[in-house]
Amino acid sequence: GNSLLCMDFVHRFGVLIIQHLQNNNGEYYNFLSFMSTVGDPRNIFHSLFPIYFPLWFHLCQDAGTKMIWVAVFGDWFNLILRPYWWVQETHLYQNNSIPLYFAGSPSGQAMGSLCVWYVMIASALNFARPSSVSSVRSLFHLLRSFLWMAFWVVEMTVCISRVFIATHLPHQVLLGLAAGMLVAEVFDHIPLIYNASLKLYLQTNILLLSFTVCFYVLLKLLDFDPLWSVAKAKRWGANPDWIHLDTTPFAGLWRNVGALFGLGLAVSSGKLVPIRKGENGSQTIYKLMCMTASLTFLQLYDLIKMPTHGEAPFYMLSFCKSAAVPVCVMNSFIILHELSSLPNKS
Repeated sequence: GNSLLCMDFVHRFGVLIIQHLQNNNGEYYNFLSFMSTVGDPRNIFHSLFPIYFPLWFHLCQDAGTKMIWVAVFGDWFNLILRPYWWVQETHLYQNNSIPLYFAGSPSGQAMGSLCVWYVMIASALNFARPSSVSSVRSLFHLLRSFLWMAFWVVEMTVCISRVFIATHLPHQVLLGLAAGMLVAEVFDHIPLIYNASLKLYLQTNILLLSFTVCFYVLLKLLDFDPLWSVAKAKRWGANPDWIHLDTTPFAGLWRNVGALFGLGLAVSSGKLVPIRKGENGSQTIYKLMCMTASLTFLQLYDLIKMPTHGEAPFYMLSFCKSAAVPVCVMNSFIILHELSSLPNKS
């Protein structure tokens, strides 16, 4: 009825915006394509683990911890909430000049990038927050305005890029922004994650897995294939070889639970308590050494290639690789702590 007419109007209006962007901004194709890859959830995770997480975790453990929780839940909600539809099978596919293959709502790129970058900006401002000196506080206000302005410029550019390359409609990227902000704000009010036990991490992983599996089984019982978008991609995609295993729904699920499990193993380790609270943890040189060791190791670790054939081996290795990253970052604390203790022992 009226709701279908309303959505039809929104979709048609979105296609007109895509036409306008493509017809009048062709010279920005390379830049907007690059910004689209910047917002890709896979690329966010690839940057989060070897770069963002070790840097922020060594600067502020709470910031690194929150970054993983927000990224995991943001990507998980994107997996659960995101319906795909294919314009080749709708009346909208009438103009061959519009290379619109599929669209998901909300946009995972807008949602995932906002979650992670929001945490980084907020953590940077908390880290730089000055004392009550008025001159310093005025500089801090300028810094805060600049960072949030840059944040929204990048986010809006990512959203425009997704519309420009016709993988999302405007309302879908706006929904992605709203969903990403909601996830980030919710975790601002859950201090429990900063001191969570390994039991809580395990319970959270079981909850995510069981809910997803139950949702999958329910859809199958209703005679609906939850992985139908993969079949559609193989049917309508220009080249089926472009459909990689790491773009399938369950790949993201195992990557997420692996990251959360690894973080739980790392932060709940009893060996790390004296290191976090000891005097070494507050020394700038010690933190820089930990960052350098973590970043160097993870850059080498990221060179490990995942198997391209067989879903089960890919999912299991994806889980293990994601779980290993937080553990490796934590081990840099332990190794450097032990090395720094050798002169005292001798």
